[in-house]
Amino acid sequence: MTDSKGLDNGLTNYGDRDFARFLRRSFARSMGISKELLNRPIVGIAMTPSGFNNCHRTMDELVEAVSRGVLAAGGLPRAFPTVSLGEVFLNPTSLVYRNLMSMDTEEMLRAQPMDSVVLIGGCDKTVPAQLMGAASADIPAVQLVTGPMSTGRHRGQRLGACTDCRGFWAKYRAGTVDKEEIDIVEGRLSVTAGTCAVMGTASTMACIAETLGMSLPGTAAIPAVNAARLVAAEESGRVAVGLIGRPIRPSQIITQKSVENAYRMIMALGGSTNAIVHLAAIAGRRGISLSMERINEISDETPVLVDLKPVGEGYMEDFYAAGGVGAVLRELRPLLHLDTIDVEGRTLGERLDEPLDWVDRNVIKTFADPVSKVGGLIALHGSLAPDGAIFKRAAATPALFETEGRAVVFENLEDLSRRVDDPDLDVTPSDVLVLKNAGPHAAGMPEAGYLPIPKKLARAGVKDMVRISDARMSGTAFGTIVLHIAPESAIGGPLGAVRNGDRIRLSVAEKRIDLLVPADEIGRRLAGIKPPPVPRRGYRNLYRRTVLQAPQGCDFDFLSGTDE
Repeated sequence: MTDSKGLDNGLTNYGDRDFARFLRRSFARSMGISKELLNRPIVGIAMTPSGFNNCHRTMDELVEAVSRGVLAAGGLPRAFPTVSLGEVFLNPTSLVYRNLMSMDTEEMLRAQPMDSVVLIGGCDKTVPAQLMGAASADIPAVQLVTGPMSTGRHRGQRLGACTDCRGFWAKYRAGTVDKEEIDIVEGRLSVTAGTCAVMGTASTMACIAETLGMSLPGTAAIPAVNAARLVAAEESGRVAVGLIGRPIRPSQIITQKSVENAYRMIMALGGSTNAIVHLAAIAGRRGISLSMERINEISDETPVLVDLKPVGEGYMEDFYAAGGVGAVLRELRPLLHLDTIDVEGRTLGERLDEPLDWVDRNVIKTFADPVSKVGGLIALHGSLAPDGAIFKRAAATPALFETEGRAVVFENLEDLSRRVDDPDLDVTPSDVLVLKNAGPHAAGMPEAGYLPIPKKLARAGVKDMVRISDARMSGTAFGTIVLHIAPESAIGGPLGAVRNGDRIRLSVAEKRIDLLVPADEIGRRLAGIKPPPVPRRGYRNLYRRTVLQAPQGCDFDFLSGTDE
């Protein structure tokens, strides 16, 4: 970066710097901005509104609040749009477009004249995309999240997207809820603006951003409709102006130590499995990686402290009222790297030295009396996943932790949709449901790992069974589910060799997932597998040629690492 500030930052090169400055200021004045304001340092505001993104419905008022903070602190706010990713409105999956949004964010941060930036996102893939872009562009940045929804009510029961939507849908499939009631529930699950009301991917990523130090302390869990969310937006604008005179870059905040702290936060939250992929991608932009062995060490040392759905009973509005991320960090203090810094320039230790006024122990447990003595997520290895897989033990059925069962195989998503509810499907509760060809290359890695319980078993009262795939699952989901198997089946991973009737062994104690078929037979079966054809043109072509596997965060190979 040059020493220039404000509108003089990154002048377009016409071979005459003075002319470039004259031309830029002339066009800037056409927007009705006074000369006084044009001489101020500029804070960019990366905004992501979209009619296809319900999580970002409050974007306009957040932009306005950030702008107030910037103006009050002596800066000039300039909002600009980037790609917006609405989780449930994208085909084949929002993960395919996360990297596109990260590239858009990075390039606009580099190309436009801004001295710092406030990044506003919320829906599942938007926060990781913005953090990835900021980590690469490495200009002073503050992450602001849109905040979670508040809960609705149905016949005396609290409802929140989207754990409760899965619970009610399971009852509907089992025949215990009828069509009339499920239609009523549809209108009561998502009743305010904001991200999912539980500790799904969006909320986990918000907590990660605060733990890393990229968001202001205490802001991750503020509900979207709470006035405090607008106050946090205004303060984010003020802090972004302060970063111009005393720049703290993402490279100083996102470090090996802060990434390890963030992994501990995921474990303590019983957070989303998707967060493992996203944090790997964010860290990868700074050349940082954690081995599966290290992730397991962190998990085994870090208790689950938060009693929220899908692991527990509460909702994000309860988490906010209970003390939020700050309360969890204080319980984890003996395990944390306290010398990491945040966007305000404070160390984590300095932040945690400040007292909290109150903590609700019904929601956030003590280290000595946790929800679980071990972390919510673990990595698995074995003959079925040589490069690893992820298992959310906090949301699984302990009775299934040590399982050996017969494989019931679905070759792809279409096969799953066509046959899972076939009354003639040969399946029992002790079997292992296997979905192939749902990884990054084959299908864009959709949230299809939450395979439905076959209808005939659901109607017989089966609530859970072991399910295995190279897909992801929503952070709001639950069950005994092995995900992110790597390498994926479409590029020759052993998952592609699984056939109906094969025996599969899951051992949570040993952190293993194994296909009980001789290695030479697995190799013989895999010999004929070819990756799906690469699309001829456009972004899909770029994606297929360069996307990495889940342990590397599904980033593009040419985006990983730094330019240094």
